[in-house]
Amino acid sequence: MSSAQTQTTDVAFTFVQMLATELSSGRLELPSFPEIAIRVRRVLADEQSTLDKVVRVVGSEPALAARLLRIANSASLNTTGKPIVDLRTAINRMGYNMVRSASMSFAMAQIRNNNKLASVKAQLDELWERSTLVAAIAYVIARRYTKLNADSALLAGTMHGIGKLYIYTRVAARPELFFTASAVGRIVEEWHAQIARAILESWGFSEDMVTAISEQDDPDRAGLGDADLADVLATANLVASFAGDPSQLSDVAAGLAAPVRVQLDAGRMKQILDESALEIAALRNALGG
Repeated sequence: MSSAQTQTTDVAFTFVQMLATELSSGRLELPSFPEIAIRVRRVLADEQSTLDKVVRVVGSEPALAARLLRIANSASLNTTGKPIVDLRTAINRMGYNMVRSASMSFAMAQIRNNNKLASVKAQLDELWERSTLVAAIAYVIARRYTKLNADSALLAGTMHGIGKLYIYTRVAARPELFFTASAVGRIVEEWHAQIARAILESWGFSEDMVTAISEQDDPDRAGLGDADLADVLATANLVASFAGDPSQLSDVAAGLAAPVRVQLDAGRMKQILDESALEIAALRNALGG
């Protein structure tokens, strides 16, 4: 092994040790995470919160409020075409899970434009684009092919990259370490699901949401009975990976357990991309992707 390879290995090991320590101690805090997103998460998690309180919290951030109005007026939600102009009606139309999705998408947009994270901006941009795509596909799959709540699927898709987001921000916080792109990629692949689980559990997300995001990379995951949220997210993740060339889905997706439970073969997956292209584009645009 060359000295450069040894140095890269040592850097990766040091960084992974740091991640493991933070994970075991529960000290997983996203730097530069917008305060408004934290406030929205808290108000929506509080069973005593009224709609008036939610409207006040969301309305305190004009950019987020504008995003919610845009989503509520999207073709997927506003089938009447009558413009929604007030936040209360928009939140009622959307439901709390979609409000959560919008606030998380807003937070990710703010984080990726933070100057302190300039060294990982390319990765953050790619992650943001991917999150909106997976979220939109998950929403369409849940609504068309399952009895699951489509808004929950949208939220799972929006949140599915939270572990990767954490790792990228920690990479940016350690400029004294020299990371190669391949080394970061391997760390992300190995650690993002565990970190996502820890973050979501600390934020009080439901167990089905935590499980879905933890098992997102396994479209052949074991399961019994009807499709669950984890099946929808794993399938959406798979479809998103081949959105640029859906012809390859036939070779990759054949017989995988999660798509089977969702009742999607490769042909139907391609059909989703073809027939739902406008809907997916509208949802991504509304989320900010």
